[in-house]
Amino acid sequence: MSPYDENNIFAKILRGEIPCDKVYEDDYALAFNDISPQAPVHILVIPKGSYVSIDDFGANASDGEISGFYRAVANIAREKQLPDGGFRVIANTGLNGGQEVPHFHVHILGGTALGPMLTKAA
Repeated sequence: MSPYDENNIFAKILRGEIPCDKVYEDDYALAFNDISPQAPVHILVIPKGSYVSIDDFGANASDGEISGFYRAVANIAREKQLPDGGFRVIANTGLNGGQEVPHFHVHILGGTALGPMLTKAA
């Protein structure tokens, strides 16, 4: 795993250097609308700590950070009234997993039927 890059876009958003369309913030997480949404609701949730991936987060974050982060994800889903119709939470990890920003984050997607998880490779 690569070391954490303090200059990644999410680190800059956390420091207030780059604006975001914030939908939620608490002591553990910041959430904002994705700039290129793939569903009617597409929110990115990032922990406030410096973690590269879900693997790094799970191995190195405190119990409070982990529970606070996932409570934030659940709170956001409820605030957006997603549980009744269903929604998806995705954490892309590493090159093969499609992770584009080296700061752990999850995507909350909902507001419509999302279809299958993956299309089959040719």
